[in-house]
Amino acid sequence: MLLPKSSMLVLLCLCSSLALIAQQNISGRIKDATNGNPIPGATVRVPNSNRGAISDVEGKYSIGVPATVSKLIVSYTGYKTQTVAIPPGATSLNITLEEDFARLEEIVVTGLATNIKRKNLANAVATISGKELTGVAPAQTFDAALSGKVPGAMITANSGAPGGGISVKLRGITSVFGNSQPLYVVDGIFFNNASVPAGLNDVTAAATAGNPNNQDNPSSRIADLNPEDIENIEILKGASAAAMYGAKAAAGVIIITTKKGKAGKTKVSFNQEVGFAKVRHLMGVRQFTAETAADLGGSATSNDPDVKAARAKMKAQFEAAQSAGKIYDYEKEMFGETGLLLNTSVSVSGGSEKTTFYLAGNRRQENGIIKNTGYFNNSIRLNVDHKINDRLSVGVTTNFINSSSDRGLTNNDNNSVSYGVALSTTPGFAELHPNALGEYPRNPFSSSNPLETRDKMINNEGVNRFVGGGNLEYRIQQSNHSTTKFIVRGGVDYFNLKTTAVFPRDLQFEEKAQQGHSIQGNTNNLNTNLAGFVVNTFTPHENLTLTSTAGATLETGYLDNIVTSATNLVNGQSNVDASGNTTTRQFRQKYRDNGMFVQEDLSLMDAFTLSGGVRFDRSTNNGDYLKYYAFPKGAFSWNISKMKFWNVDKVDNLKVRIAYGQSGNVPPYGSKFTGMLGSNIGGYPGILVDNLLGNPNITPERQTELETGVDISLFNGRVALEATYYNKRIYDVLLRHNIPSSTGYATEWKNSGDLSNNGIELGLTVIPINTPKVKWTSNINWWRNRSKMTKLVIPPYAIGAFGASLGTFYLEEGQPVTQIKGIVNKDLVVVGDAEPRFQMSFFNDITFLKNFSLRFLIHWKKGGDNINLTQLLNDGGATSADYDDLINGQKAGAYRPGGGAGIYVQDASYVRVREIGLYYNVPLKNTKTVKGIRLGISANNFFTWTRYVGYDPEVSNFGSNTITTAQSRGSNGLSTGVDVMPYPASKRASFHLGIDF
Repeated sequence: MLLPKSSMLVLLCLCSSLALIAQQNISGRIKDATNGNPIPGATVRVPNSNRGAISDVEGKYSIGVPATVSKLIVSYTGYKTQTVAIPPGATSLNITLEEDFARLEEIVVTGLATNIKRKNLANAVATISGKELTGVAPAQTFDAALSGKVPGAMITANSGAPGGGISVKLRGITSVFGNSQPLYVVDGIFFNNASVPAGLNDVTAAATAGNPNNQDNPSSRIADLNPEDIENIEILKGASAAAMYGAKAAAGVIIITTKKGKAGKTKVSFNQEVGFAKVRHLMGVRQFTAETAADLGGSATSNDPDVKAARAKMKAQFEAAQSAGKIYDYEKEMFGETGLLLNTSVSVSGGSEKTTFYLAGNRRQENGIIKNTGYFNNSIRLNVDHKINDRLSVGVTTNFINSSSDRGLTNNDNNSVSYGVALSTTPGFAELHPNALGEYPRNPFSSSNPLETRDKMINNEGVNRFVGGGNLEYRIQQSNHSTTKFIVRGGVDYFNLKTTAVFPRDLQFEEKAQQGHSIQGNTNNLNTNLAGFVVNTFTPHENLTLTSTAGATLETGYLDNIVTSATNLVNGQSNVDASGNTTTRQFRQKYRDNGMFVQEDLSLMDAFTLSGGVRFDRSTNNGDYLKYYAFPKGAFSWNISKMKFWNVDKVDNLKVRIAYGQSGNVPPYGSKFTGMLGSNIGGYPGILVDNLLGNPNITPERQTELETGVDISLFNGRVALEATYYNKRIYDVLLRHNIPSSTGYATEWKNSGDLSNNGIELGLTVIPINTPKVKWTSNINWWRNRSKMTKLVIPPYAIGAFGASLGTFYLEEGQPVTQIKGIVNKDLVVVGDAEPRFQMSFFNDITFLKNFSLRFLIHWKKGGDNINLTQLLNDGGATSADYDDLINGQKAGAYRPGGGAGIYVQDASYVRVREIGLYYNVPLKNTKTVKGIRLGISANNFFTWTRYVGYDPEVSNFGSNTITTAQSRGSNGLSTGVDVMPYPASKRASFHLGIDF
């Protein structure tokens, strides 16, 4: 039946009224409570829904609110989250937010799919904002930017070569031969940080004597990540925090969240950095005289006619060079280039309430302090988030990276071909420069002419990398007291790495040996991870919240590395087929890991937090690949200041906490198998059994950690202290050790012992001044770690470095894992310890005159010894700057090599101004297009105070996390602090310009 027109009109009016009643629009402005300035980017959301809004540049917001909703939740990073009541019938609501000086409202990850506010957190989780990475003095790479910012971390630059190479150890030694580097997770994607050698050992023979570990010094792949894309970082330092990552989390987890768009007007940002890099410190060279030059030919007391002739020749050569003005400082010439730094980035972000996006491109160019070295990195990122409806939302992150790194030829070698080793025996009166025809003279003091090697050789790493992931979140059920979400998260990390190392046949050291090398490497790596979670949040009472999580994970990895080494090259050619001999090596690894977990979190009266969970993991790298290993966790915190009896006005927050957890470290790939090695047998291809015996019963290393601490916040957060003590034990430590030759093998894999780490971490944040004109924030961190080999089922033995005569790491039950032993007066004694006594950092952020900002970070490392073989090589080559100084009546350069192992085990303490930057926000008036202009000047690692005589006290000859099979020799957890002619560290200064549109 048709309704009359009048009835239809009445019905439409009723529907319209009901619609108005069902939803109301609330608008207003959000301001800072201290100075009344608008807060752009604040989030206003309806509780228990996906509905929300973002304030604009003037702090204005507008949101549609169902009539049944009586409050809004307002949050912004650095401010206290507020729950604001909506007055009945209100359409306008202005809101003020107070600064969260103690960061108590900061959201911190507590599991694979859950998080919690810092004020209720039961673990010590370090957080670093993107501003702290790039807003002071940008470092060379992302991982280098972490230095001095993470309590409990030992972060070491393995080399100063462009493209990075950083070793990160969290809370001490986690593993000796297993993975000792943290797991990196970027937007839920497991980010591969493997270092891939270029095959340089074929030329340097660095691993043919002394320490057999890989010494190619490749870069770390985490350096591919662009720091300017990062929103924030959370660092789970121990098992109690990282247990939900299971068998990959023994060395800690670094969770990285990249930037996302925000609803509102589209924002365009342009940033330009222009700067330079110079060598941080030169060791100096020996200043020869005619007599000391003659000493290079032999002893002055010798009556041997040949020695006398050699002395006369050296003296004549020096005098001729001196009269011609050709006494050179080859160290300065080699390492004294000024490297140009250019870093350009553009980002576009914005969107609506339903869809937000972040698009950014970056181009970084860095020339090294050695000629023909440098680093280029181009990256583009697109992050998109879309709310399909109030229940379903999806997000996609994509990142493509193209990089090229020319790393030169540094570090140890046994053929005297790397720059530093060749220079260590070459006096300044030797002529190494090319003549008018471009012909380089032969160097009579070394196997190579390092200037010729530098100018003609190539050592390049080229990378193409794609990292992409997706996140789907569906709200299955929703009520006033309960919400259930289903989350699916997956990611892919693929990179292709091409290494090219070319040494032409006309190089001095190639002419009579291999007549040229062309070493071409190609590596393809694919990692995938997929996870599904169900999360239920149940709030039966406003003072009680229960969060239940269950999920399953799957990770796979496949790496294929092929290296072809060609010798006897056709002159001027680099192709491997233009050679007389080729050798090809291939290494492949493949793994599949499965995990399941459950977790329960309880919050009571916003004062008590109790969390418990367990993860079950299995891996194809384990001896029994079908066996699941359990990794439990539990945590409790009590925020005493939230109790009704608490009435101390000056103390805003007082929390005690305790946490326990377990995590694992899967065995190295292939350690359960005995390898087969390719061989040529009588002209026919064949295989031989390797001399390293696999272990089919090998099990993962297991780590347990007990952590306890107290957090205090005073004077409305202007003074905040975080104190933590941890005790970490690692069981079933994986070792390769010698076995009787009668077995037919030389070494064997075995779960051979236990070790422990315990330490203290203190963090103090103080805001001495907080006025509209001046604000000063100061962060002071202090931390120390002590390790011990608590159990060793095999005899004590040396590991790492180059033998007891020089000082070597030495595993021994009941002693520190990081102890260094050496032979002194024919006895094997302790000569040092690589573990620092403590570390301390001091960060200050001072805002003054409204628009100026001064920030600086000072890092103090007290103690921790290096094995300084750079000085040993200079002494042995008679080129040390202090060679002619007297020690006990003997020349220093001759005295030290005979003084025992302890001479070259040296204190590597330092105080360093890691970052200092002065920035100015240009005040703008009546501009519609340009929203902001920033100008700045900064310096990175520019000032260092140390007594260490090497190029840098922060160094290691061995890379980190080098790809390795059970049969090959990769890096190990005890390799930090071995100094053998590295690429010297650089100091950097930059000018900055930033424009927002």
